[in-house]
Amino acid sequence: MNNPRPKVRRSRALGIPLTPKCVRYVERRPYPPGEHGRKRRTASDYSTRLTEKQKLRAQYDISETQLRAAFDRAKRSGGTTGEALIQDLESRLDATVLRAGFARTIYQARQFVTHRHVLVNGKRVDRPSYRLRPGDFVSIAETSRSKEPFVVAAAGAHAVAPAYLEVRLTDLVCRYERTPGRDEVPVVSEEQLVVEHYAR
Repeated sequence: MNNPRPKVRRSRALGIPLTPKCVRYVERRPYPPGEHGRKRRTASDYSTRLTEKQKLRAQYDISETQLRAAFDRAKRSGGTTGEALIQDLESRLDATVLRAGFARTIYQARQFVTHRHVLVNGKRVDRPSYRLRPGDFVSIAETSRSKEPFVVAAAGAHAVAPAYLEVRLTDLVCRYERTPGRDEVPVVSEEQLVVEHYAR
C-alpha cells in the first residue's frame, strides 16, 4: 500500500487536497507542515506565482519540463494563454481517465495508462501525456475490466464526469467530445499567475 504521508505533506504545503484521502488532513490542519506552518507570512509576488505553478503541477502530477512545454503550446494557441494552458493539460490521456471516473486519483490514472490498461480509438496507449482530440474514444482494455479497480470504477465509485466527456461507465468507455471551458475543469488554480510566472 502506498504511504499517504508525502502526499499529505504536499497537500498541506499547497493548501489543496491532492487525493480523496488527503481531504480530512487538509481540513483538520489547514496550514503548511513543520514548526513554522501556523505562522502567517506575507508572501512575495514571486512566491505566490511559484505556489500557483506548483499547485498546477501537483494536480496533474507532471514535471516542470512538461508544464513548461504545455505553457509554450498555450502561448502559441492564439487564445487566452491561461485558459489554453488548462485545456492543453486537460486533454492529457491520464487526466481524461481520471475525469471519466475510471480512476480515483491522477496517480492511479497515470498507472493505468503506463500499465497498458487503456485504449485510445481501440489501440493501446501507454503514454500518460498523450493528447486527445475531440472525437477520440478512450476505453479500458477488455482483458483488464475484470480487475478490481475497474470493477469498482464501473460501479460508479468515482467522480461524475464533466459535460465535455460522453461516458458509458458500465462499459468503461468515454468519448472526448470537445475542448472544455475553464469553468468545467475542476482544477484549483489561478492560471494567470502561472502565465505571469513563465512570462517574467
